[in-house]
Amino acid sequence: MAKVDNESKDMQVSAAENADEKSRISMQRKLDIQFMEDAKGQRAHSMAGFDPRYKDFVDWIIGITHEIWEEKGIGKLYDYYANTMKIHTSSGMIFGREAVFAATIEALAAFPDRRLYGDVVIWGGNDSEGLYSSHRVTHAGTNRGWTQYGPPTGKRVRYSGVADCFCKRNMVVEEWIVRDELTLVMQLGLDPVATAKEQAAKRRDKGMQLQVAGDIERGIGQYPPPQWDAPQTESFDPEAFVGRMFHEIWNWRLLNKTREFYAENFAFDGPSRRAFNGVNDFHAYVLSLLSPFPDLALYCDHFCHIGGEAEGYHVATRWTMRGTHTGYGLYGEPTGNPIRIIGVSHHLIRDGLIHEEFTRFDEFALLQQIYA
Repeated sequence: MAKVDNESKDMQVSAAENADEKSRISMQRKLDIQFMEDAKGQRAHSMAGFDPRYKDFVDWIIGITHEIWEEKGIGKLYDYYANTMKIHTSSGMIFGREAVFAATIEALAAFPDRRLYGDVVIWGGNDSEGLYSSHRVTHAGTNRGWTQYGPPTGKRVRYSGVADCFCKRNMVVEEWIVRDELTLVMQLGLDPVATAKEQAAKRRDKGMQLQVAGDIERGIGQYPPPQWDAPQTESFDPEAFVGRMFHEIWNWRLLNKTREFYAENFAFDGPSRRAFNGVNDFHAYVLSLLSPFPDLALYCDHFCHIGGEAEGYHVATRWTMRGTHTGYGLYGEPTGNPIRIIGVSHHLIRDGLIHEEFTRFDEFALLQQIYA
């Protein structure tokens, strides 16, 4: 009977995943409509130096991910990743293509049935200066091999992340990876705090502890943070709008201005399975991060967007969050340790207000830095 029940559960999970995949494909098609060409199959924009099999940059990003991960064409990394490439994570840097090979093989060995569903791609740039993508991905698989956290658990996991890639002439030359690692750790059945302390101790013993140093320049001395300085334009600038939102709400702590940026009942999809609707719950979320890190500052590192006024703007922002764990709240007793985390947010803007926000940062890496 147990076997039948398990098979039934697996079938239900598989059916749900197929439905989710169809929904994601539909969403992606809507997002791509403004730059995808018609049924003639001609390129929607110049892709000089890129594999001609792929119709446009979104097709390329989705396609190479599928080749490498789902078809297990790991050797295609030679075609698509520069030898001197860099990968940025909140746990440190990965240098060079061979390190990418090692990480990819390790991940596939741990989850041999891993699927990577491409949810949304927001992009910018051109083929001469470089193309930039912010690619939302859902990871799904069964833990049948060893991970950095220990032996196989047999647990099925499903978590999301974002890969921001800078690409030139058919190769990824730099990448920023943000995964919802805390959700993965919890789905493996592990205690997140105990595991974070163990991982922090291992990194320290190996001399790999991430060093966070320097002043947090939210303000200078006793002066307030500077005003958001962006060039004035006659038309609506979605990137400047999002940048001002981050600065005024997170750095100035002007939560009373939230309704100038967000629709009253906007939808929030956040790290570690945070999900809510509305401005009031958003205030609670912001305060839950400001309380343990009273000096927290958020720096916007990169913007790109697609869409327009008619269909809505989809804006991708990569940011860095810095702070010192000197306050009580979400993460318990203050440790006094500094943190530095990279994150990515995707916003849907309609009629001058944010109606959807998708934000991810590696909260497990944050725990490791707290307990370093």
